[in-house]
Amino acid sequence: MVAPPDDDVLWARSVHYFHNVSPGIVGVSVGVRLGEVLAVTGPRGSGKTTLLRCLNGQLVPREGEVWFNSVPVHTLGALGRERLRRDRFGWIGPEPDLLPELTAWENAALPLLVAGVAHRTAKRAAHAWLDRLDMGGSARRRPRTLDRAESQRVALARALISEPAVIFADEPTAPLPRAEGALLLRTLTAAARSHEITVVLATHDEGTAAVADRRFALLDGRPAAVAAGLSGPAGPAGDTPEEQAACSLSA
Repeated sequence: MVAPPDDDVLWARSVHYFHNVSPGIVGVSVGVRLGEVLAVTGPRGSGKTTLLRCLNGQLVPREGEVWFNSVPVHTLGALGRERLRRDRFGWIGPEPDLLPELTAWENAALPLLVAGVAHRTAKRAAHAWLDRLDMGGSARRRPRTLDRAESQRVALARALISEPAVIFADEPTAPLPRAEGALLLRTLTAAARSHEITVVLATHDEGTAAVADRRFALLDGRPAAVAAGLSGPAGPAGDTPEEQAACSLSA
């Protein structure tokens, strides 16, 4: 096992994951620095969601390593990975996944309430984030009364409220009109930069990827440069796909 570079918050080396017998990602290596917004790009089905779920411990790679700071995520048990997601990571996907019996502010405050933060403190923090997302007037509404864009703003408040070390954003603007998606991205990137939160943003949209500091492209489950090399001229002598993927760390 090789320790990750000191300046990388997240680091993956030669990660392989299979969905049953079908490859999800193959030989993927990538590092993400503190406070960086990294866009993981590629067409639908290229492995973006699988990579994000391997990085945050929802999935355990068949091969390879995933590190968060000095923690080898790939060796943790289910409980350790769950604690990591609860305490250090945030997640927002294309579906808001709000609890229908809770109000907007209660949904936003849920990570703090589960962590045992005082009710009044959690409520105050939830209202503050909802205000930043122009949702302060809807704090007492329940999900069934919110439209898709409003629900996604609540989901973003929930992802940000505990000021996690890393937020994984999986196509968060895909279901939204362009103006609503732009608001969501502005809030996410502004919060990330003001609080030094690292963001791993999966998207197939060029406009969404443009907000990132750097891009990492996937194609057919491999780093795009490697996938292109497999279908085109051979790479440098002796370079396996995994070795070529590792080169992307220094790109």
